Amino acid sequence: MERVVVIGSSCSGKSTFSQKLANKMVLEYIELDQLHWLPNWQERADDEFRGLVKQATASNTWVLDGNYSVVRDIVWPRATKIVWLNHSFNVVLYRSFTRSIVRASTKKRLFSGNVETFKQTFFSRDSIILWVLQTYHQKRKRYNKLLTQMKCQGIEVVELNNQKQVDRYLKNI
Repeated sequence: MERVVVIGSSCSGKSTFSQKLANKMVLEYIELDQLHWLPNWQERADDEFRGLVKQATASNTWVLDGNYSVVRDIVWPRATKIVWLNHSFNVVLYRSFTRSIVRASTKKRLFSGNVETFKQTFFSRDSIILWVLQTYHQKRKRYNKLLTQMKCQGIEVVELNNQKQVDRYLKNI
């Protein structure tokens, strides 16, 4: 039974990759952001979020994307494979800008009907660009350590470092 967790920094392409992977493998796709965010960018309470994640991952097959440490103890031990999209800082930062501009200009509806705005993106402490700048390097270090532990526990870990590797991985499924 395949249970795949896809991790990576914000704007690394987790959702896009996970959806494609789930489609190719004919598995359920679970997006942690969808379970976490309420309308008006309100965060769901941790206990409620954990309950939704337990329920969503109760089946034997799925592809899940997301990095929420509050549910890592639920998700990672159940995984048969963890795929780390470990793109360079420059790629992730570039994607954070382009994704934010596209989403704000098109007013694309996201989880729970939320919409990114130019104000939120460029003039707010909640900016995804600022989040990438603040968290990219620390997450990368933490994942190296955590994924070594997962390998020792028998969970397959796949690290993809660039888009060419991502595309090749999907093509070979």
